[in-house]
Parts: sequence; structure tokens; C-alpha cells
Amino acid sequence: MKSDQTASSGVAYFGHDVNDAAIRRRVAMLAEAGIPVRLGGFRRSVSGAQGACGGRVVDLGQTGDARLLQRTIAVLRHLLSPRAIRALGGDAQVLVARNLEMLALAARVRRGNQRLVYECLDVHRIMLGNGSKSRLIRWIERRLLACTDLVIVSSPAFARDYFQQRQGRGNAVLLVENKVPAAPVVEPVQEAGAVRPEGTCVIGWFGMLRCRRTLDHLARIVRQSAGSVCVIIAGRPSPAEFPDFAAQVAGMAGVTFLGPYQPHDLPGLYARVDYVWAIDYFEEGLNSDWLLPNRLYEGLAHGAVPIALARVETGRWLARHEVGLLIDDPACDLPGRLPLRGDARLTAMRAAVRAIDPAAVFQTGAERRAIMAAILGGGHA
Repeated sequence: MKSDQTASSGVAYFGHDVNDAAIRRRVAMLAEAGIPVRLGGFRRSVSGAQGACGGRVVDLGQTGDARLLQRTIAVLRHLLSPRAIRALGGDAQVLVARNLEMLALAARVRRGNQRLVYECLDVHRIMLGNGSKSRLIRWIERRLLACTDLVIVSSPAFARDYFQQRQGRGNAVLLVENKVPAAPVVEPVQEAGAVRPEGTCVIGWFGMLRCRRTLDHLARIVRQSAGSVCVIIAGRPSPAEFPDFAAQVAGMAGVTFLGPYQPHDLPGLYARVDYVWAIDYFEEGLNSDWLLPNRLYEGLAHGAVPIALARVETGRWLARHEVGLLIDDPACDLPGRLPLRGDARLTAMRAAVRAIDPAAVFQTGAERRAIMAAILGGGHA
């Protein structure tokens, strides 16, 4: 049971992109438990910040992906003139900051009795370099980490290989995987296999589209399949990596780009595919090797077989749960070798997906209560 203090003051959530679906899921989780949540932060879109759970959003302005200098200036402006972020923090019991830039802002207006939680679900490449800029940013993060009560990560590799080994933070780190919040609503769509012939398959690449090497691999697989493999892409391309993604894929035979989607579109999207692409080279050897992406859990929740590299954290997760297609090199392992519909190997992989423990994919009520208790400081959930 929540305390009266929690009920009256709640949580102030500092988001790097207040329109980001993952941030809104976290806000919704808290709000559904009856915890008042005040959301504020920057936005990546030109349009204004959208209200979350019926509440007003404190809009700190627009920032851009891969525009580190512009984002730094925006943060400095609010650090020097903290009126807006002070209104966001207000008298909240807990300040939750998503990403380092928001942690700096939350720490700026934190009062002595406020709990500070740092959500770090990606480690940018600049945090891992050996140059003076990288060392400075890691030093700033270490100083801010000393003020935090809890760090939330989405993969054990972030806790192990970054926070513990590189930043010396081994305690008060909570693993919250990107599991599907609830069982998906299955729409009355025709089963995918009934509308595609044997000897074919479809790969889905959904979500944040930022990996140029992935697009190259998928295009090669389609070209070399002689028409047996198709690719469906849906999501938001990173403008920094793909200035005109739609035009780039328009001429690729066997590749279809559907554009952005909403969460309620996922059942229909996954009904069209056999595999979900869970490989990312955007920050190869660093963040891409450590993360456990949303599409891993969403794909499994909707019956798709994940394709992943065996050597990275996603591959290790799949190996532990005995599901998925694990490979070493897409260029060597997939063209001409991908199990197609009617192949006993694909049938067995789909059966393994259906048999996976739901607790590995879906966030249980007990998990949600434990997460909320950790955020609030224990004893409040």
C-alpha cells in the first residue's frame, strides 16, 4: 500500500523524448498503480509534447538525435535558468531521469528529501571512448551517480560491463527488461502461414531503424533468395543514419517499408512475418552487444522467431531460453540457408517460441509491483 506522501506528491519523470513509447509505458505503469506522475522533458518531434495518461507535459523544447552539441546547449540553458525543470520536479517524492542529460537536470533541482532514480537503457558510444571528451562525460556521470539512489538498466550487460566495470557502481542497480507489459490482444487476422506458400518466408524489422548494416544484410538476403524471402520494415528511421529512408528502400524488390506504427498495430504486423530481426550493428562491440531490444520481447510475444547473433547479449538470452535462430554472420549464414515455411527447422523454432515461459516475455504483476517499490524506495508498492 502506498503511503499518503506518495499519493500526494508522486513521481516527476524527466524524459529525453517525452513522446517516446518506452517512456510513456513507464509513466503508464506508475499511473495505473495510482501514483501521480508529472512528465516533462525534451521532444524529438517538431510537434508539441503529447499528454501522458491525461496529464499535462512540461515541454523543455525540441532536440535532435545524434546532435550532441545542440542537446548540450539545450541542457545548459535549463541548468542556468532552471525555472521549468524546477516546476517539473516540484514537490515530487521521486525524480526519475531517463538518460544522462536528464539526470543532470533532475539533480540540478533535486531537494534534499527527494529520491533520485537514473534510467540508463542505452550507453552511447561517446561514453566508452578514450578521448578527453569521453573521459569528461564519464566523470560527470560518476559525479551524478554518487547522488542517485537507484540505477535502472534493461540488460545485465549494462550493469556488469559498464556500470560495475567502468563506473564502479555495483550496488543499487535494478534490472528491468523491456518485456511486454501485458499479453497482446490477438486480432482476428488470418494465420500467417495460410496466406503464404511453403518454400517462402518473411523477415520483419520493426522499431527504431538506425542500423545501415542491417539494411544491407536484409537487401542481400532478399536478392540472393530468388524470390523466396521478403522483408517488411516498419518504424521510425533515424534521420541521422537514413536521411531519406523511404526513397532508399523504394527500389528494393522484395522489401516493403510501412512507415511508423502504433503499439496497437503490432499484432497485425507480426501476423505477416515469420522472423523478427533482432540484430543491431549501430554501436557494434559496445551498446549493440549489450542491449536486449524491445523487438526481442515483442517478437516472441507475437509468435515470431528472433534472428540474433550468438555472441551478443541477445543471443545469450535466446540460448538460455532455447528459442530463436542464432547465427555468427548474416552474410554467410542466411542467404540460401534460411529455413523457409514447410521446413521442419522453422516448424520446430515456432513451436519453441509458443512454449517459452510467459514470464520471460511478459511483465508480471509481481514484477511491476517490485519495480514500483524500488523506484519509490521500498515499502510503498
